[in-house]
Amino acid sequence: MSDETQLEARLEEQDRFDPPESFVEQANVSDEAIYEEFENNWPEAWERAAELLNWETDWDQVLNDDDEPFYEWFVDGELNATENCVDRHLDERGDEAAIEWVGELGETRTYTYEELHREINEFAAALREQGVEEDDVVTLYMPMVPELPIAMLACARIGAPHSVVFAGFSADALAERMNAAESETLVTCDGYYRRGDALDHLSKAREGLADVDGDVTTIVVDRLGDDAPTDVDDEHVYGDLVADHEGATVEPVTRDAEDMLFLMYTSGTTGKPKGVKHTTGGYLSYAAWTSHAVLDIKPEDTYWCSADIGWITGHSYIVYGPLALGTTTVMYEGTPDYPEKDRLWEIVEEYEVTQLYTAPTAIRAFMKWGPEYPEAHDLSSLRLLGTVGEPINPRAWKWYYKHIGDEECPVVDTWWQTETGGMMITTLPALGTMKPGSAGPPLPGVSADVVDASGDPVEAGRAGYLVVNKPWPGMLRTLYNNDERFIEEYWQEYSIPERDQWVYCPEDGAKIDDDGYITVLGRVDDVLNVSGHRLGTMEIESAIVGVEGVAEAAVVGGDHEMKGEAVYAYVITEDGQAETESFREEIIAAVEDAIGPIARPEAVVFTPELPKTRSGKIMRRLLEDIANGDEIGNTSTLRNPEVVDDIQQKIE
Repeated sequence: MSDETQLEARLEEQDRFDPPESFVEQANVSDEAIYEEFENNWPEAWERAAELLNWETDWDQVLNDDDEPFYEWFVDGELNATENCVDRHLDERGDEAAIEWVGELGETRTYTYEELHREINEFAAALREQGVEEDDVVTLYMPMVPELPIAMLACARIGAPHSVVFAGFSADALAERMNAAESETLVTCDGYYRRGDALDHLSKAREGLADVDGDVTTIVVDRLGDDAPTDVDDEHVYGDLVADHEGATVEPVTRDAEDMLFLMYTSGTTGKPKGVKHTTGGYLSYAAWTSHAVLDIKPEDTYWCSADIGWITGHSYIVYGPLALGTTTVMYEGTPDYPEKDRLWEIVEEYEVTQLYTAPTAIRAFMKWGPEYPEAHDLSSLRLLGTVGEPINPRAWKWYYKHIGDEECPVVDTWWQTETGGMMITTLPALGTMKPGSAGPPLPGVSADVVDASGDPVEAGRAGYLVVNKPWPGMLRTLYNNDERFIEEYWQEYSIPERDQWVYCPEDGAKIDDDGYITVLGRVDDVLNVSGHRLGTMEIESAIVGVEGVAEAAVVGGDHEMKGEAVYAYVITEDGQAETESFREEIIAAVEDAIGPIARPEAVVFTPELPKTRSGKIMRRLLEDIANGDEIGNTSTLRNPEVVDDIQQKIE
């Protein structure tokens, strides 16, 4: 047996991994007493998060819980987010890189803290000239260009909350969000590049603006230059406005800790997006503390979160958390396989990236492409790896740990949501034993349980509902202009009178082990009820992806006369794997072995692709429609709508 084969076998059997001593010795948080400190001194222990920031006025009270669940953090404290992310670093970090930007076509831009400060001030002055005042919501509809974080921080500087709309969203989605936020200012761009092609973004923005109530001031960033398919017309040009205010300085507006920093719209059960409100003091403290404690960020690092700023991950862990700590944060415009499948590893090597925080979806793609791509590059600068966005199955975790981290980097598998503002469940990288497939215990100061429908804790190993029992600084304060929906969606159903407290329900299924480690099983509506048994789609998918030759899988429920619901598995195979009946049986056997005969898939459908939104999320609703033979719903939000017909033909 070769050394490589022996190594693979050892990794396959191992279910616990300890952080390397070299990491522990230098970690920001390495004292196990931190858990006890938070337990014994809650909520005052959260002052350690607030103390990572500069406050113009200190807080009088850490937590005000007089009006549950409308909690307030760091009461009467005052600060400005941009001052904390930029100004205060100028003396020691002014000449150091704040943002390293890499464009899809290979262009690069470096913004030092001094340069970032200058352009933020100039654009803040331009926004004021356009009539933007404190508490006005400014909508930002841009891809991964440096002007996006600059605009966010310019808004924060003048006390104007921003509402970032993901560039991949439709014109209708833009209009809906602008109307809901009553936003009268839009910052967008002419377009951007995807796989080498120039995409027209301005026309889409104009289409959305046609359905926005009232007059809107529009500012357009020139990204494409001569490649722009659409010329700026009545809009203002970002570059011209900045040039007109060259050298301008704008004093940071003092904001109360509970003043809104930004709105972020997220999907709702009613189909209407929810405007999640995050505040200045609690959110920024929490983003900074989790970046410090979980991602181990230090000022001298070059840190890379590969998310899009159009999502909460980009807000917390590309912009606010890293910049609050004075580090260098990397932004990448393009896709991980353009122009070649080693693009990410080129960037890691070139910039000597120290932490990489990415999604399991990307890791599964890396696995499918093969280890030869990362192995062609020097990744030894990496000190920590992280995953975000969805649960990661053990096989993908181990691949990431071995082929990207060389078994020398802790892996933090983080669970959190738009609504939580930052990480909630994960190991602290220098303290916790890592268990592939399990996110880990709640962070210090975070109280989470897995309960049944009555709110009682379930036994170890049993599936239940994930709930959070105590407030935390990064939490959403309400839904914009809709306090009633805020209570109904997150709190009311899971209030437990006998405990005399409210609990937050994130709508995720989970299970907990004897060590208090929580494994998130996916959304509650991603839990199947097969013959009265609750089966997490994540558990089934993990069993399938654990089969050699499987690259990715999606599991949904289909109507079944006897079982109520049956398991339908859609499977992408790795290159070179034959899609045979015997391989299908191997997958079915793996599911039965891992979970039991009750989870046996009704059908295993091989497909070259899964229907995904432009942000990379699998559209399971369409897969359910296919399984049930129902009429297929809207596919306009997919980046690959053609795959739906292919899958339909295979299942008929």
